[in-house]
Amino acid sequence: MGQGGPSSPCAALYCRVSTADQSCARQERDLAAFAERAGYRVVGTYKETASGVKLDRAERRKVLLLAQRREIDAVLVTELSRWGRSTADLLATLKELEARRVSLVALNGMAFDLSTPHGRMMATLLAGIAEFERELTVERIRSGIAAAKERGKRLGRQPGQRPKSDRLAPKVLALIAQGRSYQLVGREVGLSKNTVAGIVRRNRAQASMERKT
Repeated sequence: MGQGGPSSPCAALYCRVSTADQSCARQERDLAAFAERAGYRVVGTYKETASGVKLDRAERRKVLLLAQRREIDAVLVTELSRWGRSTADLLATLKELEARRVSLVALNGMAFDLSTPHGRMMATLLAGIAEFERELTVERIRSGIAAAKERGKRLGRQPGQRPKSDRLAPKVLALIAQGRSYQLVGREVGLSKNTVAGIVRRNRAQASMERKT
């Protein structure tokens, strides 16, 4: 499928764009040209549209499966951000690739082969950055909670708030009107039997008050 002879190292090309109106064409072209210059034999090009934080990446899973089967020697990407969702995710997948002796190579010159001193040094730096990012996130959350408390804002769901059950109340009442049991209605709409009973009880109480007025 690609350049290089039978003894050349095998590589998978991975391309990703964030939105449907973008194209992987430039990434694919640049990666193919790089593979030819570097002497890689391309075994496949894997393209997908997914945001940087999206967890489910079917095409990336296919590339990792190639690594698990030891069918590739490297994964080529235009930028590390195309591959990793975060620093922590990048580190986790690097370790998975390293276990199969597969390198991750970006066109900007970043190459991760954890079997080499340089690759291990880069991974150590990334681990430090990932820890720093986690600490910053925790600090922001704590600061936000403290600031909200100072303003007198109550956090979490407030007493009397039932967003899910209130949203499903019309459907629950309609099913109950058809003669279904609380348990069957709860199973259908994804609520507990007690929650269904509470919806019915509140509806009856409201109807009773309306009749009195």
